[in-house]
Amino acid sequence: MNREQMIASVKSQMPERRWLHTEGVMKTAVLLAERYGEDPHKAELAAILHDVAKYWQIAKMEQIIREQKLNGTLLLYDKELWHSEVGAWVAEQEYGVTDIQVLDAIRYHTSGRIGMTKLDKIVCLADYIEPGRDFPGVESIRELSGQSLEQALIAGFDSTISFLVAKGKRIFPLTVDARNDLIEQQKTGG
Repeated sequence: MNREQMIASVKSQMPERRWLHTEGVMKTAVLLAERYGEDPHKAELAAILHDVAKYWQIAKMEQIIREQKLNGTLLLYDKELWHSEVGAWVAEQEYGVTDIQVLDAIRYHTSGRIGMTKLDKIVCLADYIEPGRDFPGVESIRELSGQSLEQALIAGFDSTISFLVAKGKRIFPLTVDARNDLIEQQKTGG
């Protein structure tokens, strides 16, 4: 499947406004990849596919998570997280993506993880700061993204965690772990 076919297929699975978001993530991911020395083609591929399962029925995502023995812990948390894990599976099974870095960047774009790769960081951050995003603090995260992937991601995770706390929602432990790991990397220079 070539790039244009993939784009057409992904676009057909979501509302127009979500496709506009995906285009923003694609452009932002490529810019961040070029700025921070990552492969822009991998960044764009992960960005194209990052929300491929976002608008699938909840029951279908749950079935895939259970039947394919994906990360079942997700089922205990907000359904907004499920599309990342299912999206990585779809990218591999239906779109033929075999690059584990690309699949992981899709898988962890909503939660982060301990030991995030540069590609993970780029796709996660691009999802936060693409030009269509408009939430309190997004401009400062965009500014930080020009200086440090890690500092910008920490600010993004802080924003997400604060939002979830304010809404009385549970926080997926991997997000807290990812944030803490990034802070530790900043301390140790790693």
